[in-house]
Amino acid sequence: MYEVTATRRRPQHFEDLAGQEFVAETLKNSIKSGQIAHAYLFSGPRGCGKTSTARILAKALNCQSGNGPTAEPCGTCESCRAITNSSSLDVIEIDGASNTSVNDVRQIKDEVMFPPNSCRCKIYIIDEVHMLSTSAFNALLKTIEEPPPYVVFIFATTELQKVPTTIKSRCQQFNFRLVPVEKVKSLLADAARELNIQADDEALYWIARESGGSIRDSYTLFDQVAAFSEGHITYDKIRDKLGLLGVEQLNELFGACAAGQNETVVNKLDGLLQSGISIEQLISNSADYIRSLLLIKSGIRKESLLGQASERYSADVLNSWNPVQVERALSIFLQLYRDIRYSLSPRYELELAFSRLCWLKQYVSPAEVKAAIDAAHSLLEGTPQNTGSANTAQHNSVPSAGAGQSSAAGINTAYGSGQQPNNAAAAPGMPAFSAMQQAAVQPMAAQNTAQPVPPQPQMQMPSAQPQMSSAQAVSTAPAGMPHFSALDNSGQPPQVHDPAAGAPAPFHNGGALPPEQPAAATSSPLNGNAPTAYPPSENSAVNYSGDNISDQPSYDDWSNTEVPPDEDYAAEESYADQQEEPAAEAPMEPHFEQESKDIHHNDAVYVTPDGESVTITKLYGAVISELSVEDALLASALMQTGKWNISGNKITTTISSMYQKSMLEQNVQKILVCVNKYCRSAMQFEIILQEPQVQKQETAEIPLQVKILCNVFKGSILGGKK
Repeated sequence: MYEVTATRRRPQHFEDLAGQEFVAETLKNSIKSGQIAHAYLFSGPRGCGKTSTARILAKALNCQSGNGPTAEPCGTCESCRAITNSSSLDVIEIDGASNTSVNDVRQIKDEVMFPPNSCRCKIYIIDEVHMLSTSAFNALLKTIEEPPPYVVFIFATTELQKVPTTIKSRCQQFNFRLVPVEKVKSLLADAARELNIQADDEALYWIARESGGSIRDSYTLFDQVAAFSEGHITYDKIRDKLGLLGVEQLNELFGACAAGQNETVVNKLDGLLQSGISIEQLISNSADYIRSLLLIKSGIRKESLLGQASERYSADVLNSWNPVQVERALSIFLQLYRDIRYSLSPRYELELAFSRLCWLKQYVSPAEVKAAIDAAHSLLEGTPQNTGSANTAQHNSVPSAGAGQSSAAGINTAYGSGQQPNNAAAAPGMPAFSAMQQAAVQPMAAQNTAQPVPPQPQMQMPSAQPQMSSAQAVSTAPAGMPHFSALDNSGQPPQVHDPAAGAPAPFHNGGALPPEQPAAATSSPLNGNAPTAYPPSENSAVNYSGDNISDQPSYDDWSNTEVPPDEDYAAEESYADQQEEPAAEAPMEPHFEQESKDIHHNDAVYVTPDGESVTITKLYGAVISELSVEDALLASALMQTGKWNISGNKITTTISSMYQKSMLEQNVQKILVCVNKYCRSAMQFEIILQEPQVQKQETAEIPLQVKILCNVFKGSILGGKK
């Protein structure tokens, strides 16, 4: 009779456990040293060797080839053969899924009292132990903790989290792991040689990857593939028989997506679905294909990870998308697989996903968007994108204007008279100024070169970084950068403020530079004319008297220097002063508002039975404080009450809300507990609903003109002044 590969190739020795070297070595060493535990707990994914390890351990403890337990059971003695055939009376295998009740565990407790029949140890192997009920686990606790010396319990489970902690603490735990793809592929190759079947590496890799690290699953799939392969297992036969998508078909489909051919993509999808390939299988194969593209983009060529040779993937698809776009494509299909179960039409979702792949070339990641915005920002400012610490050092070395020269004159001296600073012409590390600062500096520089400048106190000008003008920024834009029309300024040079034209200065009321005055409105000792006498501000150090300057303004005082208003504005201001100038008023005496009195203030005193006096105000505050900790909502409602009045042992108050009144009445016992504690006697608490006072509104008579307007325009009056 035919025996399946998973049963035929079940491990019989510790050395045969594939991928579980830690478990095998630990058990072998414990047997050699005689440190055998009374309970073991094997946990791990399906098909990785938990039950097989339990049987090997049972044979090692009961092997008759030696005088005691051995780490290498012979497999030929009567005990080993009985355990292998599952016919041993002393090795009991129990299915935990079908024996879940406490009665089944009670039977085990009765059986352990009898010694083994022919073997050295009596071993209970309980598979899927997490299926036992809570009462069954509790009934098993005492037996596991102190079993007879000849009894060993071996538990196996795939869901360790469902096993109670009380059971785990009484067992030695061993965690089994999934087997690597390379190891599974090697085991499949050995199985194929045993059956005299030729198998291609590509097909074996596909079986190993589909098994997900489970050896039993890989053997089961191997038997299925070997049944229709007729002695030679190839990937093409697997693809045709199981309805899979081959790499060639996926290359054609995704090549059309990379080329943006929507019509071709839809037609190919329709052909694949008509051939019998399910939507779920198509999504799964597409996700695997895109994952392989991403791995190849990352430089990975390992065939066990790709599932195919890297040369079989389309070079056009690999060159069309960058790694960020491939990641985006993979996320689309992963999300698609989660969404199709709740979709109106899974086919619509699939077509939409492939339609998105057709314009995947246009996808830009958020990181790339940020980099482009940063580059555009630097281009708009006209400054380099990266500024090092060297610029800071040279930035601080800008020569300040000393005695006998203004700041603007110092700037012109550094760059040459009549020349504007330019990033393109400036030496490396040379400080420069923004376009707006240049516009403000130029007229001052022109004034200073034309007329003598009186001595000025030394001012420390804030340094600025080099900056290009708008036209220069556009002309020197790097290749590939977007063009901004705001930078070209129609080819015109930057506008410069001209004081003679009467235009307002770009910096007013204290800017980065001293305010400039139009020549027609004022004159300055800087240009040789007599200054106009303006009243100095309180904080200003400027004092103009005649033609001499008694106190020169410091740099910090420019922001406080008052600027004379324009003529039109001054005329409007004088007219407003004439219209709204108030009459002289008597000096105002200090006025203090009368403090509002607390409505809960009550000087009434309640005398407790022991002779202590308690004011109602203090009683109110103490009750509110205590209830704020225990019941904040009740304390808040109690704070809305009116003045507390006391008459004998009865406290009366009012409240305006019916809802809060009902809430207080429901909790009146809780309030009385606090009140009685401070009054030291049984008190009463009454809440009276206070009716809101309705103010009578006077209705003003509507003027005749308003009535006429309402009749003509069919309108109504919404409101107005009385």
